[in-house]
Amino acid sequence: MLSAIVFLPLAAALLLTVPAVSDRVARWAWVAVAAADLGLVAVVWANFEEPPEGRLAFEERLEWIPGVGASYHIGVDGLSLPLVAMTTIVFLACAIYALRDEDRPRIQAALFLFLQSVSLGVFVAADLILFFVFFDLSIVGMYFVIAGWGHGATAGRSALKFFLYTFLGSLALLLGFIGLYVSADTPTFDMVELAEMLPLQGEPVAGGAVLAAILIGLAVKTPTVPFHTWLPPAHTDAPAIGSAVLAGVLLKMGTYGFVRIAMPMLPEAWRAWAWPIIIVGVISVLYGALVALAQQNLKRMVAYTSVNHMGYVVLAVGVAGLVNSGTEDARRLAIVGAETQMVSHGLITAALFLLVGVLRDRAGSYDLSGYGGLAAPAPRLTTLFAIGAFASLGLPAFSGFIAEFQIFAGAIGTAPVTAVALLGILLTAAMFLLALQRIFAGKTRGGSIGFRDLSAHELWSAGSLLALSLLIGVLPRVILDVIEPAAATLAELVGR
Repeated sequence: MLSAIVFLPLAAALLLTVPAVSDRVARWAWVAVAAADLGLVAVVWANFEEPPEGRLAFEERLEWIPGVGASYHIGVDGLSLPLVAMTTIVFLACAIYALRDEDRPRIQAALFLFLQSVSLGVFVAADLILFFVFFDLSIVGMYFVIAGWGHGATAGRSALKFFLYTFLGSLALLLGFIGLYVSADTPTFDMVELAEMLPLQGEPVAGGAVLAAILIGLAVKTPTVPFHTWLPPAHTDAPAIGSAVLAGVLLKMGTYGFVRIAMPMLPEAWRAWAWPIIIVGVISVLYGALVALAQQNLKRMVAYTSVNHMGYVVLAVGVAGLVNSGTEDARRLAIVGAETQMVSHGLITAALFLLVGVLRDRAGSYDLSGYGGLAAPAPRLTTLFAIGAFASLGLPAFSGFIAEFQIFAGAIGTAPVTAVALLGILLTAAMFLLALQRIFAGKTRGGSIGFRDLSAHELWSAGSLLALSLLIGVLPRVILDVIEPAAATLAELVGR
C-alpha cells in the first residue's frame, strides 16, 4: 500500500511527459491522481494501529544495495503518518489551485507529481540511503519549480541559492549517515536497526561530531537561524503553489529528520546538545517574528513566519533532551506539540501562500503599500486571509493553538526560562494585524481598485486547508490519538 502511495504520482508524472497529452487533460489528471493518493492515505489511516516499540506499520522491505546494508525499507508510525496525510492534502490543494494556470500546465503537473512522490518517500523511508535519495530529489524538483515558474528577474538566482544551500546541507547529512553506518555494531543504514543498536553510545566526541553533521544538514532544510537566508528569496520568487509546497511540505523534512533520525539514534549526544538546540529554537522564534514584522513585502513576511514557526518545533525537540529534569510527561507533551506544529504549519502556511499568490496574479505586486481597502472588492479573500492569519498566530479553535499550547506547556514545564519564546506569539500577532489593516482596511486604493475576488478553485484550495486546521483545533483527538503513542516512545528512546 505504501509503495502505491509513493509511486502513483511518479507513474502519472511519467505519463504526462508524453507530448500528446493535452494541457486540459494534464490539469485534471493532476487533480485526479492527487485525490486518489489522498484516498489511499485515508485507507491507511483508517487501518492504522500503533506498532510495537521500535517497529513500523505497513512495512515493506526489499534488498536494494546489500553490499552496504541498504534496503528498500518503508513504513509508517504516529510520527510519519500525519505528515504523509498532510503532504497529500497540500499537493491536492495546489493541483486545484493551478487548474487555471496557462504556463506549461502539462510539464508543471508532471513536475509537481514527481515532487509529491519524492516528498512522500522521505516520510515513509526507513533506510538512511533511501531517505537521502528522496531528500535530495526533493531539492532538484523544487529547484526546477522556482527556476521554471518563478516570477521576477531574480528567480533563477533564488533557485540556484536554494539549491546550493540545501544541497550542501544534504552533503553534511550524508556525512552524518556514513558516521552512523561505520559506527554500528553491524554496518547498516536501516533506521530501525540503528535505533536499536545505539551507535556511538558512550563516545561523546564522535557522537557529537556525527550529530553536528546531521543537525547542520537538517537545520538548513528546516530552516533555523543562521541557516535560513535561502528561504526569503526562494519564497518571494517562487510561484504560489511552489511556495505552498516548499513551506507546507519540504521544510518538514528537516524537523522530521530530528525526530526520526537524530533523536532515537543518537540519544546521548542529543541530551548533551539539548541546550544549544533550545537556544537556536528560541532565537529562530524571536528573530523570525521580528524580521517578519519589519517586512514591506507580504510574501517575504509570510516566509519569515516559517522561521518563527519552525523555531517552535526546534525548541520542543530540544526540550525533549532535558532528561535529567525529572519531567517526563512535559517532555512527551513537547514532542506531541512539535509533531502537531509540523502538520499545523503545513496546512496554514500553505493556505496563506496560495492566498498571497492571488494578489500577484491580480495586481502584480506583494507590496503592502500597493493595496488598501481590499475588503470591499474581495470579501472572500479578506475572510480567508484573516482566518489564516489568526490560525497562524495560534488563536484558539485552530490547530496552531493546539500545537503551540502543547509546545509551551512542555517546554516551560521542563525549562521555565523558555517562556521568553512566548514573545514570538505577540510579535506574530502584531505582524498579521498590521498586514490586515494595511491591505484590507480603509478606503479602496492602489492595486485594490477593480480587484477580482477569489474564484471557485482558489476558494476551495485555500479554504479546505484552513477548514482542516479548524477541524484539528476543535477535534484534536483526530490527530493526537495517532501522535501521542509514538511521541511517548520517542521520549523513552531519548532517555536511554
